[in-house]
Amino acid sequence: MLAVLGPGAVGGLIAALLHRAGEDVVVVARPGSARRILTDGLRVRSEMFGELTAMVPVTTAVPPGSAVVLAVKSYGLPDVLPGLRAAAPTEVLALLNGLGHAETLREVPNAVSGSVQVEASRDDGTIVHRGQYLIVNVPAGGAARIAEALRRAGADVRVRGSEQDILWRKYSFLAPTALLTSWTDLPLGQALEHDPDLTRGVVAEVAAVATADGWPATAQDLDAFLRRLPATMMSSLQHDIRAGGPTELEAIGGHLLALGERHGVPTPTLARVVGELRSRVSA
Repeated sequence: MLAVLGPGAVGGLIAALLHRAGEDVVVVARPGSARRILTDGLRVRSEMFGELTAMVPVTTAVPPGSAVVLAVKSYGLPDVLPGLRAAAPTEVLALLNGLGHAETLREVPNAVSGSVQVEASRDDGTIVHRGQYLIVNVPAGGAARIAEALRRAGADVRVRGSEQDILWRKYSFLAPTALLTSWTDLPLGQALEHDPDLTRGVVAEVAAVATADGWPATAQDLDAFLRRLPATMMSSLQHDIRAGGPTELEAIGGHLLALGERHGVPTPTLARVVGELRSRVSA
């Protein structure tokens, strides 16, 4: 059995696609969310997969021995860890943002950290998937059963490299994308042009921290990559700040500042952006 732990925008999209593909899948959710999904199913509106409503089975606990797609937000990880460990999963593929969770998951048997590239959000209970991509990166030698199931469901699954390679490959562009779109509250294309000096500072400091942490990157390459992304892209951090609920600011921005301090890399621009976002979130 496959279990998707965390049926938010990303986890819900994955669970709905697995169910549509005929996989033996269950959603693991909190009681309130479980009741809603049991009644209404997972409603998806996707530019890539079309519209569907998946009546996925729901539970509030990870089934013992299942293969788990872990798709909670980083701030929700401490709440689900005890139940995840107790279930003794045969595989765990974590698709969380940031880097810090990988060390925490070392204590969970058969767990590996991958990444997902997708633009998905919730709109009045419906999962909205924008764009023509759903890319799941899986470390070599890990979560093979989950990887095959995701392929059958229509995801572009890429098995390559180590956890650190996969996590930094996403984090290097996720961090500036999330921070700049959230700081400006604009789509990525406009956010990159809003304050060119600040954009250059953020990109250069992210590249410097990545290099110091063992994942070589240049500001030029990272800037070029960001400008190839859809100009209309908005980040999940941006959506969460708008909604006024918990955010992944610390997992994305706070962790960068901590890494910079650990490696002796100056990060004044990142400190300004993260500091202003912290004030906005706590206001």
